[in-house]
Amino acid sequence: MPGRLTLLVGSPRIAPGLFTRAAWQALDAAGVVLARDETEPLADAVAEAGTPVRHLGDVAPPELARTLMDLAAQAPVVWVSSADGDPGLTDAIASEVSRLGSPPEVEVLVASWDVPGSRLLDLVAVMDRLRSPGGCPWDAEQTPESLVKYLVEESHEAAEAIESGDRDHIREELGDVLLQVVFQARVAQEHATEPFDVDDVAGAIIEKLVRRHPHVFADGAATTPAEVEQAWEQIKAAERAAKAPHGGGEDGHQGLLHGIPRSLPSLLAAEKVLARLERTGGDLSAVGDPQGDLAARLLALVAEARSRGVSAEEVLRQALRDLDQEAQTG
Repeated sequence: MPGRLTLLVGSPRIAPGLFTRAAWQALDAAGVVLARDETEPLADAVAEAGTPVRHLGDVAPPELARTLMDLAAQAPVVWVSSADGDPGLTDAIASEVSRLGSPPEVEVLVASWDVPGSRLLDLVAVMDRLRSPGGCPWDAEQTPESLVKYLVEESHEAAEAIESGDRDHIREELGDVLLQVVFQARVAQEHATEPFDVDDVAGAIIEKLVRRHPHVFADGAATTPAEVEQAWEQIKAAERAAKAPHGGGEDGHQGLLHGIPRSLPSLLAAEKVLARLERTGGDLSAVGDPQGDLAARLLALVAEARSRGVSAEEVLRQALRDLDQEAQTG
């Protein structure tokens, strides 16, 4: 009667040993459990759990396939996959199955799956490799200041990709922005007196999101987007007041321009200022002057765009694209 060969595969991003019940059952029923060597994390977890593991070493796929099939013909065999996925092994096993007249049954048993966000761990590991000794000399010499221009550039390219609607382009450019965040966090680990890492960055934004969404994570009462924006601004004002050493004015208010980067495009800055004004009870219809000087007219147009529920920045960018199209076809 044909035996059985089980290829036990697991995610290298999940803690070794966090296998499914079916995986442990297969290991318990195996006549022999095999792996490449003692450095393999999944095999090491199996051994620590009390299941003996025999190491075959770094064997070429064809030879390994023949060995596994020969052993499986005598007793149930489990091969604990290597961290690199054992490239070429499944093809070699398929060739053995085709060659043998009555081959053992072969199954692939998934012991653990990646959870959403697992590839972020790979990105962190790649960035660490690039930055560490023996990695990339260019990456190794970068500083937070030298990387700023790339963060700005990649952010603009991501915005342009989103406007294009090209899904592949969007995915690529968002990856470039993500790289800049991970890169900055990796460099920050090396600060002499105030180091932080990517987990600290993630932890800070998680705390902020939870704190600013009491209607989701606590007992907040906001139910509409407008109410959420108003509550968000109130929470931010309270945060600013708590951080300010001597207070920032009544209720912690530090001005409509507080916290808005000077490098932010003026239209976007105007939108943020008017949004803050509106959330604090200001009247947008009284902002600017359609008949006034150039600055007053511009501000009035931004206020008009917001009152219509559109972004002045997006409207103007679309007008520029239309103008460019007309110039090319005219």
